[in-house]
Amino acid sequence: MSLIVAGTVAFDAIETPFGKTDKIIGGAATYISLASSYFTESPGIISVAGEDFPPAYIKLLNDHGISTEGLEIRPGEKSFFWSGKYNADLNFRDTLVTELNVIEGFKPEIPDSYQGSEFLMLGNLSPDVQISVIEQLQYRPKLIVLDTMNFWIENTPADLKRVISMVDVLTINDSEARELSGEYSLFKAAKKILTMGPAYLIIKKGENGALLFYEDKIFFAPALPLEDVFDPTGAGDSFAGGFIGYLASIGEVDFESMKYAIVIGSAMASFCVEKFGTENLVNLSKPGIYNRVQKFVNLVKFNAKEIL
Repeated sequence: MSLIVAGTVAFDAIETPFGKTDKIIGGAATYISLASSYFTESPGIISVAGEDFPPAYIKLLNDHGISTEGLEIRPGEKSFFWSGKYNADLNFRDTLVTELNVIEGFKPEIPDSYQGSEFLMLGNLSPDVQISVIEQLQYRPKLIVLDTMNFWIENTPADLKRVISMVDVLTINDSEARELSGEYSLFKAAKKILTMGPAYLIIKKGENGALLFYEDKIFFAPALPLEDVFDPTGAGDSFAGGFIGYLASIGEVDFESMKYAIVIGSAMASFCVEKFGTENLVNLSKPGIYNRVQKFVNLVKFNAKEIL
């Protein structure tokens, strides 16, 4: 196994201007592992679910080569559930229901078969759980990527700063970067965040693309203009899954590799938003992914000419 994914496995109920769903499979670990499964073999999940989590959903993950040995199923308890409603332009949402259920008090356990993995993706969870995952590993992975959100920035700043100091890559959105750093300029925010420990910082800007910062280098990948956007839920996690899944497949972690990994991640996010939930992620093909990546390349490809 080359990749471990720690995060939530959950139920979502989503409403957008284009329709609504009942309870469907969701959670950070679900999106990340599905997106990564097209690039690396047997990513392993670290998560927890209740006895209400259907075996058919676990089979869906297994059918994509995802190991669920690290997925704890708690008898007599319910899975994490989130419900949200998006506004007309899909940039903002209202959380309607949040039921933590089995997530409360979650203490992850790393199966022996997961030890020795070279890549670790810490999906959005409480920092103390993320720290626990790192500390249980017998050998430090070649690359540790961390995702977090404003809730942890505001409520557990000390634990969050500790886990940030333990990772190689931090991925957050633009508003979270400003909140974490106290700087409005994303350039200044990035410089400040990189002093906290990670070597690389990815700032996600939604429909405006993503920025990669490393030392004095910056790379920008645009978002692909799409004809149909139905549901942005899981787009950031799909991005993370494509990003780390590609890096795990090639085994390289330098700046140039990460530039291409960001394009891969952006492509996986673009697939995610075209349908509700994970519906699009479970039916992709390697040629389809390649064609989508090529569209990103064509979007920014041009021949520089003399202008003076």
